[in-house]
Amino acid sequence: MILVTGATGNVGAQVVRAVTAAGAPVRALSRSGTADGLPPGAEAAAGDLERPETVRPALTGVTALFLLPGYTGQRQILADARAAGVERAVLLSSSSVPGGEESNAVTRYMMEAEAAVRDSGLAWTFLRPCAFMSNALEWTDQLRKGDVVRAAFPDVRAAVLDPYDIGEVAARVLLAESGRYDGEALALSGPEALTVGERVRMLGEAIGRSLRFEGLTDEEAWADFSARMPEAYVKAFFRFYVDGTLDESPVRDTVEKVTGRGPRTFSEWAVAHAAAFGG
Repeated sequence: MILVTGATGNVGAQVVRAVTAAGAPVRALSRSGTADGLPPGAEAAAGDLERPETVRPALTGVTALFLLPGYTGQRQILADARAAGVERAVLLSSSSVPGGEESNAVTRYMMEAEAAVRDSGLAWTFLRPCAFMSNALEWTDQLRKGDVVRAAFPDVRAAVLDPYDIGEVAARVLLAESGRYDGEALALSGPEALTVGERVRMLGEAIGRSLRFEGLTDEEAWADFSARMPEAYVKAFFRFYVDGTLDESPVRDTVEKVTGRGPRTFSEWAVAHAAAFGG
């Protein structure tokens, strides 16, 4: 049995899909415990990662665990997992960790999550992806009002990654023969480094609309981010993309090495999700 936390999120849902497609039993953990949207054969379970006692029952019979980062209950959940006989943990981490900048709030909680898994006594593998293609879903409100997308950091290139591919990699690691990926940190990327403007153009082609991109100034971006997240995280993203402490432009071959095929392109992602943008 594979336990997937965050099973209704962008990444967790793809891990559930990929493990199920491989024919393995999977328990999908979410706060609601709903079975809606789960593939046939997946077992729904309710649990809150901030409350380890609610996760404990879902660990029964589990051999491997897919874990999200950034939760205060993580160390207790890992201790409970080991006591329940879980053998390995696969953690969704971040491409920012190798920089090791503990003063950066995002990097720090990712580093703390990795440290908790290392200390757990379980076999472990870290997945360190670039930014997700699915972040483009943030543009849906703007595109309901017109054909202009305004977004931050217009000059930054990133080899954005489809969560579908994270799910494929995670499933293969979770189901791999013992020891194959143990102790590895897998850097994941998409197949090409794109600016936001290039992604907007590709999305327009996928949904049959002539979209236009306008980059926010740093001042506008600061105000926009501050309305949506704590200041520590605003500062973290500005360190990444304005100060340049994080480079997500390198294209990695990890997805192909693990899955046997190259990662999906942004154009493919856009076609697959066209309906979300009215296409």
